[in-house]
Amino acid sequence: MSLSVLAQNLKGSEIIKIAGEINELKRNGAQIANLTIGDFDSAIYPIPDALTAGIKNAYDAHQTNYPPADGLLSLRESVAGFLKTRHGLELKPNEVLISSGSRPIIYATFLALVDPGDKVVFPAPSWNNNHYCDLTGAQGVAVDTRAENNFMPTAAELKPHLSGAALLALCSPLNPTGTMFSKANLEEICDLVIEENKGRKAGEKPLYLLYDQIYAMLTFGSHKHYDPVSLRPELKEYVLYIDGASKCFAATGVRVGWGFGPEKIIASMRSIVGHMGAWAPKAEQVAMSEFLKQHTEVDNFLSEMKNNIQKSLEALYKGFKQLKEEGFAVDAIEPMGAIYLTLKLDYPGKTTPEGTVLKDSADINFYLIKKAGLALVPFSAFGTGPEMNWFRASVGASTLADIEAIIPRIREALGQLR
Repeated sequence: MSLSVLAQNLKGSEIIKIAGEINELKRNGAQIANLTIGDFDSAIYPIPDALTAGIKNAYDAHQTNYPPADGLLSLRESVAGFLKTRHGLELKPNEVLISSGSRPIIYATFLALVDPGDKVVFPAPSWNNNHYCDLTGAQGVAVDTRAENNFMPTAAELKPHLSGAALLALCSPLNPTGTMFSKANLEEICDLVIEENKGRKAGEKPLYLLYDQIYAMLTFGSHKHYDPVSLRPELKEYVLYIDGASKCFAATGVRVGWGFGPEKIIASMRSIVGHMGAWAPKAEQVAMSEFLKQHTEVDNFLSEMKNNIQKSLEALYKGFKQLKEEGFAVDAIEPMGAIYLTLKLDYPGKTTPEGTVLKDSADINFYLIKKAGLALVPFSAFGTGPEMNWFRASVGASTLADIEAIIPRIREALGQLR
């Protein structure tokens, strides 16, 4: 049987591959702290009670037929109101698109704006941009970022690659790093996009900006979320936003995502999402439209959730900093947002007690899985080379006690390497 070129060349999820290895070990009795999947354990982080009640009520009211292709008007109006209240963004309902989570909207953005062979620029590490380029036949340009900039791309790093590009894909807070753009950094990048578009000839595609802010409501301490249109209103016709309920309300399985941007582009994306059949379930849309208007419930939920996530991230961060002070070849970057912590384990070339030499980040990861009962995701799963010994830790499926118990096991496992 002959498969398409796409099917033959498309890579599967590296994270799912790691999860498969973990599940096999668990079946054999291993106890593993799984910090791989960007999801929540619903026993630790249940969705808001008011949202649960709203979903049940919607099903009891038989809200189970097809929703409109672009989402219920009531939900699009609620999303527009939510975005105005939370981010100061002024939107019409026809500038909002609802789908089953944010992934279909990301894919629809690529399909609406990118032709085969078009250049798409994105930072490395980042989540799935390389795979969306494969799906659309785009020429992906992964721009390496640096630890000293918290792995956030800078204007200077992006500028050499923007000429002729159709799309610049950015995310803040960033998956996989849990770090964020500063106001000045994002302003400089916005100015680059404005400058690039001013130089485009008549009839030439503009440079669009895909801005993924799915973690915007999960920020910590003094760190503040910024977005392109709020900083540079003249960019409004060129920015497509990715957002939704999955992360900020621990509602990954509820499948209600939203995107927003120029009305003409959103209309085209609506047709694409409709042909995919990727609409969010109607009952969940009905419930979400009401929940977003319950400001006190939203605030209370976010406050408690952020507090618990921050405690877990801080415990892991401080644990790694303590290991570094003890002389271990590790490091960590301060958690700023999302549910992720960036960790360094610089152990290539070291030998395990069984005599195996650790060659790269994948080897280091599987050594920790087996010896410390800790599973991370190497940055190689997010578009970097395997020689980069940085990792993503996701805390949404672990308790604070789970996190605190990890550090002694890491200390013991690393201490056995020679």
